[in-house]
Amino acid sequence: MSERAVFDDAESVLRDDPVMAELIDRHGPVDLAPADSEFRRLIVSIVNQQLSTASARAVRERAFELIGEPITPDAVLAAEEAALREAGLSNSKIEYVRNCARAFRERDLTRDGLYEYGDDEVIDLLTEIRGVGAWTARMYLIFALGREDVLPLGDLAVRRGIDQLYGTGDATMDRSEMRSIAEAWRPYRSVATRYVWLEYEDD
Repeated sequence: MSERAVFDDAESVLRDDPVMAELIDRHGPVDLAPADSEFRRLIVSIVNQQLSTASARAVRERAFELIGEPITPDAVLAAEEAALREAGLSNSKIEYVRNCARAFRERDLTRDGLYEYGDDEVIDLLTEIRGVGAWTARMYLIFALGREDVLPLGDLAVRRGIDQLYGTGDATMDRSEMRSIAEAWRPYRSVATRYVWLEYEDD
């Protein structure tokens, strides 16, 4: 199914939620195409961990310039540790990106390789890699594999966005309340999440 067809199906579901209907009208269709390079997208998520958007972008640009495009497992493993550190990667993140490179060498973690794996199975598989936690695995599901029904409540921006859009303002919503709200978005919670991100980033 094409990305446009997926969006049309998602829109027909999400518009039943008045808040989502307003966000769709405000932001228009979202790009649902998965990343061209699954490995590169995983490295992006590793770099982004615990950094602001601006800081992550700056570190990523320096590191990727050093590694050289295309970002491949071999290129990551060939990069000098001292140079990666100078580009802004911490010792732990250098270890993590190299762990990911070795994992990609050992098995097929691309869309084709994981096609028959369920979302939870993919999360279990990826989190076996030291440095890949549940948040990173869910980002991979959404942005690298193009999975349509992922709800990444480990993401602070998603939680804050849902709270701003659906909360009463009296108290912060807990995750169980957020999951209940997101039930109306199935089977397109990934698409709804993109709208939550867009709205939160616009504030």
